[in-house]
Order: sequence, then C-alpha cells, then structure tokens
Amino acid sequence: MKFIAFERALLGTGASRRLRIMGRTPGIVYGGGVEALQIEIDHNALWHALKKEAFHSTVLNMELDGKETKVLLRDVQMHPFKQLILHTDFQRVDANTRLQMKVPLHYSGDENSPAVKSDGCIANHVLTELEVLCLPADMPEFISVDLSGLKKGGSLRLEDITLPKGVKAVARANNNPLLVSVVVVASAEVPAADAAAATGKPAGKGAAGAKAPAAKKK
Repeated sequence: MKFIAFERALLGTGASRRLRIMGRTPGIVYGGGVEALQIEIDHNALWHALKKEAFHSTVLNMELDGKETKVLLRDVQMHPFKQLILHTDFQRVDANTRLQMKVPLHYSGDENSPAVKSDGCIANHVLTELEVLCLPADMPEFISVDLSGLKKGGSLRLEDITLPKGVKAVARANNNPLLVSVVVVASAEVPAADAAAATGKPAGKGAAGAKAPAAKKK
C-alpha cells in the first residue's frame, strides 16, 4: 500500500495541535540507520487507510518529496473519545533485515468440515493473528488456514499449518500454540430416557400407552 507524507517543519505541542485543527496528523519515521524524520499526513486519508487490514500488517510505500521509502506502521495514538488520530509512528525497512511483526490469520472452510457439517460443532478461533519473522519481501498480508478437515474432539495447532515460504513463527511461551478448538454445541432436544426420568413416567409411553381407568360398578 502507498500513502503520501509531508516533512514537518514546526515541532512542539502547539504546532501539533494546529496541524490537527487543519486536518493533518503528525508522525515520525525512524530506523534505517538515519536520523528520525518528523512528518505529517492528511488525517482523512490516514483514517481510511487504517481501516484496511493490509495497512497494519504489510510493508508500506511512503511517498515523500517525490521519493518512496518502505516503512512499517508501528504505533497509532488515538484520542480517548473523539474519532481523531493524534500521532503515528513508522519504521524504515531494510530489504536485507528480517522483520518481526504480527500477521492476521484468515480461517476458511470450517462450514465444510465433518465437525461442523455433521457433528453439530463449532470452530472456536483461539488466535486471530500470529507473530512472524521474515525478510520484508516475504512478509505476507495474511496467513490462510484451511479448517475443512476439522473433526469432533479435534483441534488445530501451529505445527498443523504450513507457513508461507521464508516465514517463521515467533512462539514465546508455547512453541506449538493452539489456533482453533472444536466445541460441541449442546443439543436443544432432551433424550427420551432423560425426559422420562425427569417426569417420573416410563420412557416411550404417552397418553396413548396409558391404561384406561376401570369401569365403575353399578
């Protein structure tokens, strides 16, 4: 994705406040072995860009003074209650340096799995993103995970999926974290034997099976 930035000349709290009033968002670009650069971005353009998943998880092309620089979005500061972006942080990207960041997991196919289709289960997505390590050129926008093979009583862990070429998962506390668990949905129907036990009546006998009262003697 591409966005346009402008170099920011005036610094300080007052200058940042005036920028926001004019519809601009202050920011900073750092890293790459060079001095940090203060920038400003059109607020509305940035607001719409932030709604896109790729803006958070892929290498971005920042256009500044007609030149493009590859960067990553590292932090966004929002106003506590207004729809206002206060500040953004970007990191320069070196093509030969591996990056570590979180990538979304896109699940699909669970509705066709035996667990969901035949056994009345649901697929509980335990993790929605995965921290990975790779070169900028190998950074995926997302990782696709096929759930069509899920079975009742089963689950899906990190070792069960294939990561894109050049991408390595960064697992901290657990080397093989749980991604998806299969949850059995409680049935709304009560078995006949349980219903009979609850009512105190023999199972399988309704009104038609009950004995008729003895005829009264005249």
